[in-house]
Order: sequence, then C-alpha cells, then structure tokens
Amino acid sequence: MLTLKLISEETERVIKGLEKKQFKGAREAVEKVLEYNKVRRESQQKLDSNKAEQNQLAKKIGALMKEGKKDEANDIKTKVAELKAADKALQEIMDKANADMTNVLLDIPNIPNDDVPEGKDASSNVVIKEDLTHMPNPEDEVLCHWDLLKKFNLVDFDLGVKITGAGFPVYIGKMARFQRALEAFFLDEARKAGYTEIQPPYVVNQASGLGTGQLPDKEGQMYHANLDDLYLIPTAEVPVTNLFRDEIIEESQLPIKCCAYSACFRREAGSYGKDVRGLNRLHQFDKVEIVRIDTPEHSYESYKEMLDHVENLLIKLELPYHILRLCGGDMSFTSSICHDFETYSAAQKRWLEVSSVSNFESYQANRLHCRYRRADNKKIELCHTLNGSALALPRIVATIIENNQTPEGIRVPKVLVPYCGFDMLDDKACE
Repeated sequence: MLTLKLISEETERVIKGLEKKQFKGAREAVEKVLEYNKVRRESQQKLDSNKAEQNQLAKKIGALMKEGKKDEANDIKTKVAELKAADKALQEIMDKANADMTNVLLDIPNIPNDDVPEGKDASSNVVIKEDLTHMPNPEDEVLCHWDLLKKFNLVDFDLGVKITGAGFPVYIGKMARFQRALEAFFLDEARKAGYTEIQPPYVVNQASGLGTGQLPDKEGQMYHANLDDLYLIPTAEVPVTNLFRDEIIEESQLPIKCCAYSACFRREAGSYGKDVRGLNRLHQFDKVEIVRIDTPEHSYESYKEMLDHVENLLIKLELPYHILRLCGGDMSFTSSICHDFETYSAAQKRWLEVSSVSNFESYQANRLHCRYRRADNKKIELCHTLNGSALALPRIVATIIENNQTPEGIRVPKVLVPYCGFDMLDDKACE
C-alpha cells in the first residue's frame, strides 16, 4: 500500500507512476485518498480541540462546585455533554473517512521504479540478457512435452481430471521422483546462498492475503475455504512474508533471507489452447520461493543477488534462457520492479516464463506493518520486501523434457542425477 506521506508530498509523481502501470482512474483515486485524509485530519483536529475544551471545563466545574455555584456548574456540565455528543459524531465521521480511504488505498497498485520501461503489455518488455549456449537444434524433430509424458507414462492428465479436474496432473514413477529431485536441488542451492528454509502452511487467513496484496482478489485467483474463511496459497511468498507482519526488526538482523518449498494453487488458468496445454499452466504446481526483508538502502543490492541466484540455477540446469525487464503495464499489482526469466521450449518453439523476481520496496511492508529500527538514530521505518521464484517446476520440467528428449527417454541434467538416482526419465522402474 502506498503511504499517505508519499501520496501527499509527491502527488504528481504517484499519478504518473500509476499511469505508467496502466492503472485506470489514477488521478481520481489519488484525489479520493487526499479528500478522505483531509476529512479524517479535520475531524481529528476538532476532536482534539473538543477534548482540550472539555478538560478546561472540567476544571471550572470543580472550582464552581467548591464555591457552591451549582447552577453555573450544571450549565457547564450541559456544555460538556454537548461536546461529548459532538465527539461521537466526529469519531463516526473520522472512522468512516479512514475506512473509505483504506479501501481506496488497497485498490491502488504500487508505482514502478524509474528503471521500469513504458508499455501496455508484454510486447513492451525488454530482453536485458540471454544465454543460448544450450539452445536446441531447430532442425531436430521433437515432440511436445505432453506427448513425451504420455509416451513414457510419466504424467497422467486424465487421471488428474478424474480425481479432481483439469489442471491437477498426477505424476508417476520416475517423474514423481524427478519432481522431488528438483525441489531438493532448488532448496539446497538456496541454503548454500544463505537462505533459511521455512516450511509454511498452505492456507492463510485474510490478514495475510491483505498483507502481501493478494487480497482484495481482483482476478479471482485464490481458492477460498468458505467455512473457515481461509485461502489456499498462490505462492509461498504469502505465508513467508507474513512471518514479519506487525514486527519491528533490528537493522542488524537485515537482510533476512528465507526460502520455502510449497504447492501453489491458482484458480485462473489463463487462455485456451497451447498456452495452457500439458504443464504450461496448472491450478496446482510446486515451487521454491525466495523472500528477503531488507533496508531501503540495501534492497536493490539484494535484488541483484536474487537475479544472479535464479540465473545460476538455469545455467546449472543447462537450459537456454533470457531475462526480461517487465514494462509498467505487464507488472504485478504489488511490484515496483520485476524481471522475468524465460526458458526456450524446443517443441513449442517459444519462450516459457519460469521465474519472476520482484522488489516491492515499501509497498507490502506498509500493508504488513513490517518495520525496522535503524541502528544510528533508533528511528522506526518501513522495510523493503522482495521475492522470487527459484524456481517454479511445471515449465522448468516442460523445457527440460522437450530440450533433452531422446528416442529412449529424456536425459536428466547432470546436476540432478545425484538427486534422482538415475540419468534417464523413462517408463522403466527405478532401481
């Protein structure tokens, strides 16, 4: 959530930033916030003035009663009662203005960093780096991963439909073991990089969803357990970042680095066709997430380290990749800056997103009340929060399968062989 200080002091910059993010009605929303804040502040000032007057009158009542001037004291008591009634009305006005202002603020996205390019959609994203060392031969005839998975009996999509519905595949035999290998590899790499592993809940309460910006759920992505009013997590970012909700952290403890494996659940499965076929887009998938809590001065150094970490994973997996700096119109609601990593699909002949790394600056921290105490002057300030996929399994699995296929099976990347216990994904039983 944007801070009132930022909106009040840098109104035009905020409006321009929201317009860069393609937020419709940016000026109107900001003006609403300022108007509600004006009503709230004026009501608070009147309340404070009334309280001060009541305190003064109370002293007079005591003095008059001592002097035996009961009638005059009673007149003042009537005045005090009138002020208290006015206080109640003012409090109601102030509470409503505060609630209305908060509701508007919750619907306003984060503003982009100055380095974010202009653009309405993904067509304006900028490729800032690519590594085509392991690019597949375009002349080779290759099968799409969904055909390979069926050929070697590694994933059963139909069985998933029978049990649950579309978007919930069943992983079989070596593929189930391969999934665990990827998860263990990603977690081990995160541990080596100094991240503390967390095993979080897969359901969260409303306050947690509000804190990281998944609620209000404008796109209908969250699975909601109505009876308990709990939400299935769309990413481990939600429970892990909420560990620090309503906390004041000593500056000496920062940056805090956490990682977590979790299943992720998302109702919205995108468009129809090849974009959602096979493992391209699922309602349930596995992911390892990295999260950082940092100071504003150091958060962009942390951000670079996170980008380097994800890139190193793709290098070790021997995958062709490129890195995109997302334009304003293609960024998430909460991001201040975001880079996507995409790997190339040999059979689909297109790039598939496998990771997003974002710096939210103070936006999430303001919603979370996640703060730190400066070491120099003990001042309490908002933290910066960051997160990234490191990595999401479905599309990584898809590109590994398509880019490493042979007539006998799918070659397992060398770095994963010790985790798997085999070097070929096929329908043969594990020894």
